[in-house]
Amino acid sequence: MVDIRLCQDEGLCASRKAHMVEKVVFVDGQPGCGKTLFSFLVSAYDRVEKLTYSTEIEQLCELYYLKRINFDAVVTMVRLITDKITYDTMMSREVNCRPSDLSAIFRDANTFRYIKRFFLKGDMAVPARIKAERPILSLTVHRLLCIAKPILEALNERAVFIEIVRHPLYMIIQQTLNNEILTNNVRDFDIYFERNQKEYPWYTAGWEEVFDSAKPVEKTIYYIKKIGEMTEKSKAELVAIYNAKIVTIPFEKFVIEPCQYLKQIEDAIESKITKKTLKMLKKQNVPRSKISDGIPLAIYKRCGWEPPQKGLNEKQELRMRRQFAIEQGAGSKAMQILDRISHEYEKKYLFLN
Repeated sequence: MVDIRLCQDEGLCASRKAHMVEKVVFVDGQPGCGKTLFSFLVSAYDRVEKLTYSTEIEQLCELYYLKRINFDAVVTMVRLITDKITYDTMMSREVNCRPSDLSAIFRDANTFRYIKRFFLKGDMAVPARIKAERPILSLTVHRLLCIAKPILEALNERAVFIEIVRHPLYMIIQQTLNNEILTNNVRDFDIYFERNQKEYPWYTAGWEEVFDSAKPVEKTIYYIKKIGEMTEKSKAELVAIYNAKIVTIPFEKFVIEPCQYLKQIEDAIESKITKKTLKMLKKQNVPRSKISDGIPLAIYKRCGWEPPQKGLNEKQELRMRRQFAIEQGAGSKAMQILDRISHEYEKKYLFLN
């Protein structure tokens, strides 16, 4: 384990040893993998708080990846942020009441809990209530495992990662839309770096020229490959160094037969499945007869989701998504990569040859 006391600036080191929150669950995965389903589901386990986003933690880890911030600073900020979110959530400070948002309290399995907290004593009374109720903080993050070393250093056994993986062909439409609409857009809150008077997303460091010349769908294919490789390498290191607790769930297998994965989550976060968990499972249309039988939320449609076409089996659904890549102009090199990572995913998670 890294000794974060060894700092560069005259022995000064950012530090926070005390903590309030005892368990932090990170629901993680690439865009389009289906992690929102799991965020709602995890938040319906006993003692788990509502779905919350933390772009600040993502941004800090991205800065560390780019070597633009000290390790001890990121570690300290992760501890502060997770405690601060828990502290605010326990008195319904800064909770989201916008009904259409996925993170709104009205979409949570325990909506009344947050309304009730508006009227409870806050401030000095909150740490004691956290200690008594032992809330589990639930954070929904984006492909964070590949750069999560500061998080494990900060939280160690208090951190649990629920990693959602999905077939590349099921993620390609949403991620291509992201590359067309969000990249270099003021609404993109990822860290960018500047090179040759141009700005690039943090994950393109080392392959900027390829990114520059690629079409949106090709950028997606290279991104899925790059993040996938980084994540696998990072997971091995995190387990070796920190004995990291990581539960990897293939989306396709879960939505058809969820039981074994529900138990894995229960054991990992040291919580219990409740009636509300099962109710949320049903609300998310799980188990399904077909993988693509999602729920028609407006935000999913905006991200490229469409109801499955009648009469198509799962292999035909995948072929249709592969055709999308071709129609969007993916070149032969990109298509070779897409076919290879698709085959590797099927062999590893779906047991297909």
